[in-house]
Parts: sequence; structure tokens; C-alpha cells
Amino acid sequence: MQPKEPSPLVTALAAVPDPRRQCKNLRHPLVDVLVVGFCGVLCGCEDFVELETFGRTKEDFFRRFLELPEGIPSHDTFRRVFQAVCPQALQRCLIGWLQGVRQAAPAPGEVVAIDGKTLRRTFDRTQSLGALHLVSAWATANGLTLGQVAVDAKSNEITAIPQLIELLDLKDCVVTIDAAGCQKEIAAQIVAKEADYVLALKENQPTLYEQVSDYFLEQLDKEGPHRKLRHHREVAEGHGRSETRETFVAPASKEMVASGAWLGLATVVLVIRRCVEHATGKTSDEVRYFISSLPAKVRRLARAVRQHWGIENGLHWVLDVAFNEDRMRQRDRNGIENLALLNRLAVSVLRQDKTIKAGVKCKRKAAGWDDNYLLHLLFDSQ
Repeated sequence: MQPKEPSPLVTALAAVPDPRRQCKNLRHPLVDVLVVGFCGVLCGCEDFVELETFGRTKEDFFRRFLELPEGIPSHDTFRRVFQAVCPQALQRCLIGWLQGVRQAAPAPGEVVAIDGKTLRRTFDRTQSLGALHLVSAWATANGLTLGQVAVDAKSNEITAIPQLIELLDLKDCVVTIDAAGCQKEIAAQIVAKEADYVLALKENQPTLYEQVSDYFLEQLDKEGPHRKLRHHREVAEGHGRSETRETFVAPASKEMVASGAWLGLATVVLVIRRCVEHATGKTSDEVRYFISSLPAKVRRLARAVRQHWGIENGLHWVLDVAFNEDRMRQRDRNGIENLALLNRLAVSVLRQDKTIKAGVKCKRKAAGWDDNYLLHLLFDSQ
């Protein structure tokens, strides 16, 4: 039976290659399993048993645009399919759908934050596998997941970040990465993508770290026209504390640029952060350094540094609080990577919707309760 209503989501997921052996007793079309699975995650399902129950409850709803020749798949079918589907193929089709329907590709100058997150309970001692670690790219302005790459069991973020960057269209964007991604090869790759970078700098790059820290000490001692620093101060109050951020920006020194090791290096950044707890009067200080290919515009660089934490607050924190991702216990690597992708795209869809003034957790429940709201999330462009 042909779908009764056209659906961009169904069209996108129909392009995912079916990894199953094609035979006469293949009961469920791949697109049916994937669409019900994504909708289930969007509406609050956290495992395969819940996906089956959700699908059976909403079977009449899904028959509006899916064939479902044998009804809703069992939880074992959901499990087998998500373990077999190629994560890269699923990611390509779903992100293409999201950007097409929501028109949410990152705009020129937008910050794209890249950071990793560990799914803490996905370890498998029987196979000597640690918990799955995923590196994600997050467009901070519109709350959009741009892609993810799983860190290989015998590797780390340094190898996963270049793979993720290779997947992305970053032209004219500003890529921010924490200290793990402060590598010469990664900086060069970002520049080759016609993008700019702001990379956190720590002692893992000892030579450059020493040069930058000494350079700022020298500049802070200078006065008058010989001082090259530009300064921006921000004060914020909230959550029972006050926070002061002092951002200093200076052109990279000739010594830093002369070697040519850091392609595109133009500026260095110093951020001094002080927090005061109102109740106790306790004070904490933090000093951080960054390198960037952007010109020495202090407000823009200060904003880029702040926006990098959007991936922690807007994505990772939401995944743990609203999606219980740290409690997921699936062990199969393909299966958990695919479910994690659905979680991240669900966060993007829910955060972008402005028709309900509520948090992601509440919107997720509303999508499960209200078919019209679910249809709006899936089909209505914004």
C-alpha cells in the first residue's frame, strides 16, 4: 500500500541502504523501522522495547504515511535493524532532511563547536570495550547537530576530530575546539575548509603554550602605545553567584607565526574568569589561553569562546537530563551509535521549535501526547 501522505522524512530515510539480506520473508521495509524509531526517540522512547510499544500505540498515525505491511516491528526487529544499519549512511540522510526541512545550515560567521561526550554505561567488559565516546559538531546559534563520529576503541579524539571535520561544510564558519583538538594538522584542515578556528591551548602543546603565556605577561606589563592588547570585560549574575570574565586579545607574535607550523594563526587570546559565590563568599579563578585565525576583534573572539560552551549546555547537558543518555546500556557499537544520533537530532528538532514555550523534556512529552504537534515537528519548515 502506498503512503497516503507525502513525507520528506520518509523520502530521506528511504535512501538509507538496507543491510539485510533481501528475501521473500523480509517482513518490514527498512524505512518503516527507521521512521518509527526516530519518531519514538523524539517522543521519549529510550530503548527498543519502548519503541515497539510506542509504535503499536501510534499505529494508525504511522499508517498515514508508512506502508507497514506487517504492522509495527517487534523490539527484536528494531534492535537488529539499528545494529545493522550503517551509522554514516543514517547520519547523512537524517542531517540532510533536518537541514532541508528546518533550513538550519550554519550561516557565515556562525560558531560550530566540536566536542566529545562519553556514554558512560555502554562499556562491554566481555569484549574488553570501554564506554562509547562520540565527537559531535554543534551549530551554536540555531542549536543544530551537524554530525558525529565515534572514537575508535583503540584511538582518541585527535583521530576522530579530523574525520568529523571532513564530513562538514564549514565555509566561513568559526570552528571552536577544546585543548584535545589543538593540533597543527587540525588547524590546517579547518583553514583548508575555508573556515576560521578558535582552539583552546594547554600544556599539551608545551612550546606554543609557553610562548603565548610569556607573551601575555610581557604585554600586560607594558603601557601606552607599545601595548598591543585589546580588552573586553563582562559581568554576569545568576544561580547565586557573580562571574567576571576579562578577555585580552593580541596579534600573534612574529615568533609564533614565523615557523609556519600553525597555518592561519593570527591572534592569541587570554581569558581570566573569576566566580564569587554569594552565600559563602568563596572565590575561584581560572586562566585560559586560545589561539585563533580570526583578526584581533576582542568582542567577536570573546563571544566565540563563550559560545563554545553551547555544546555542553545546549546538547550534552540536555542529552543527560532530558534523554537519560548516560543510563543507556546498549552494548552493540552500531546500535548505540545510531540511537545516539537519533538523540542528537531529536534535540535539534525540539530546540528549534518555538511554538511551545517549554524545555526540551516537556516538548518531548508533548510530541508523544499530541499527534498534531508531532506532525508539526516532522514536516513543518520554520
